[in-house]
Amino acid sequence: MILRNIDIVNFKNIAQATLEFSPGVNCLLGMNGMGKSNLLEAIHFLSMARPMQSMPDNALVRHGQDLMMVKGEFEAETGAADTIVCGMAKGKGKSLKRNGKEYRKISEHIGRYPIVTVTPGDSQLVGGPGEDRRKLMDMVISQAHPDYLAQLIRYNRALESRNRMLRAGVRDTLLYESVEAGMEEASALIHSTRADWVKAIAPKVSECYARLSGGHESTSISYRSQLNGTTLRDLLAERRQKDTVLGYTSGGTHRDDLEAALDGYSLRRLGSQGQVKTFVVALRLAIFDYLRETSGITPLLLLDDIFDKLDAARVESIMHEVTGSNTFGQIFITDTNRKHLDDIIGAIDGPRELINVCEGEFTPLTTD
Repeated sequence: MILRNIDIVNFKNIAQATLEFSPGVNCLLGMNGMGKSNLLEAIHFLSMARPMQSMPDNALVRHGQDLMMVKGEFEAETGAADTIVCGMAKGKGKSLKRNGKEYRKISEHIGRYPIVTVTPGDSQLVGGPGEDRRKLMDMVISQAHPDYLAQLIRYNRALESRNRMLRAGVRDTLLYESVEAGMEEASALIHSTRADWVKAIAPKVSECYARLSGGHESTSISYRSQLNGTTLRDLLAERRQKDTVLGYTSGGTHRDDLEAALDGYSLRRLGSQGQVKTFVVALRLAIFDYLRETSGITPLLLLDDIFDKLDAARVESIMHEVTGSNTFGQIFITDTNRKHLDDIIGAIDGPRELINVCEGEFTPLTTD
């Protein structure tokens, strides 16, 4: 799959832009704050109908404006093309259309145009709270398994109902059991799907990390869940009295987490900045491989400022990984250093594009 072109109006610092993209590698050059990452954000918004980072949708609207719009044309491997328009207007919320027809539910869009991003904030996937890692699991699995997102929404709604009952001091066991029955059915699917995903992704992460690190280190990833070895019904019944005191649900799939290890030790506690960055790049590339295999669609790959905190050898390994084979399709790379991007482009035989970014405006540059 490729993104042929994009039209942007009032998206963050981009007042207006119309861009045609290379089906191969697209390099974005510019100083920090000029709009490189905002273009990647716009592409992600078009694909997932949500920002890359945790922020309200209205934060994407250019300051002082009442509406925002991103329009793009995706082309499948078969040659079929879809036009997607995603926008927001003040007081009207978000609108998402495919080929001129509005979706009944935005969740129907998720997974049609898979995308994988690598951003500077990805280090939080190792050092940050478990919520960040759960969001990663949910975003990836939702792109591959549409039923998963529906069950996740169902679980979260029931969870909020239970938490409201706990905060209100409800003591009726039958009321709790009626709410928990819906939670249990949804959580069983969520738990099993997450466990299968980690089982599938773990060897891919290990193999990719070994290639990027030159085989000098080994890494692993595991799934931590309170439901490993028990059921949600038993867990909630066991904790109901405690939860009544706390005023919230202390156990369930909403407490799941991922744990990363490097040579058998906690990557979170002992990993260097370079090791953490290498791990999250390996994780994202493994996710790319997973989505390509499960969906049959080659995702877009967005690499935002990936050279930071990596030595030259690891940068070279990453670039060889993503540009040295036919595994990856269309790639978007941002950097402040033209030499980095010229070196990438110089090593590519296929189609490529170099674009200068300044104050939200985009100018094609020669690659010769």
